[in-house]
Amino acid sequence: MSEQLVTVVVRKRDEQGEGVVVLELADPQGRPLPAFAAGAHVDLHLQPGLVRQYSLCGDPASSASYRLGVLKDPASRGGSLAVHAQLQPGCEIHISRPRNHFPLAPEARRSILIGGGIGITPMLAMAYALTAADSDFELHYCGRSRARSAFLDELAQVPFARRVQTHFDDEAPAQQLDLVRVLGQPQPGTHVYVCGPAGFMDWVIGQAIAQGYADDHVHREYFRLAVDASGGSFEVQAARSGKTVQVAEGQSIVEALSAAGIKIDISCEQGVCGTCLCDVLEGLPDHRDVYLTDEEKQANDQILVCCSRAKSQKLVLDI
Repeated sequence: MSEQLVTVVVRKRDEQGEGVVVLELADPQGRPLPAFAAGAHVDLHLQPGLVRQYSLCGDPASSASYRLGVLKDPASRGGSLAVHAQLQPGCEIHISRPRNHFPLAPEARRSILIGGGIGITPMLAMAYALTAADSDFELHYCGRSRARSAFLDELAQVPFARRVQTHFDDEAPAQQLDLVRVLGQPQPGTHVYVCGPAGFMDWVIGQAIAQGYADDHVHREYFRLAVDASGGSFEVQAARSGKTVQVAEGQSIVEALSAAGIKIDISCEQGVCGTCLCDVLEGLPDHRDVYLTDEEKQANDQILVCCSRAKSQKLVLDI
């Protein structure tokens, strides 16, 4: 393993809603865990070659344990199924140190947190942090039904309960999310945060932009994307090894490199986590990820090789 991993034990497991397991992870000897900030995630090393990212949903002020909420996804590529099947109280597992690609904006005067389904998990940590900082915020939790949703008992008892609004598809229309009203007209220092299913997130992001929010004031974290592998073939040169590979239509760069014996660390394989980020020395990438910001994509000096392709006939990568 190329990174320093942390060994934790499952201290508590709680089934909530429909298909959601809430795990509490702690150091086996009871020592403090590495600190984390709201919005952070950890990688769970579930099996050889099976590494998945899950948001930390506990209070960042506590170093005694980490908490995760994992939905058993019927479209799982193995991650959530392994979590539900394997991680029982007393089990040990290796995880990464916390990493944060979804931080709170330190300059925000007001925060609008919107979680759809299991996308509520990073919003919980954000709400705890904003409460501790005495910052202005509101939290909106959207789900298909109350019976299927996790964390409801907790949200009714937390110190910020008065800032929480729930919205369920199968309940009265009056309580459903009125996104235009919730977002309102952008005010200086107001930031929007959204996490959940891709379609739900696209709706929130699109509406926020339509109402005049600047893109850098709309923060998002995707859990899963549909990877678009369309497009013609192109050439990739690995500058350090001197090897050149042809990436066929429908084939990813990382697959072509692997076939030539060039190993790239990968994890999500969907352009979400940033594990496979490589520097571009020559050529024009066709960015298909959600990890890089728009400004980073415009620079065209980095690429996520699990999902992105090339607009030029050749890419030269610093690998």
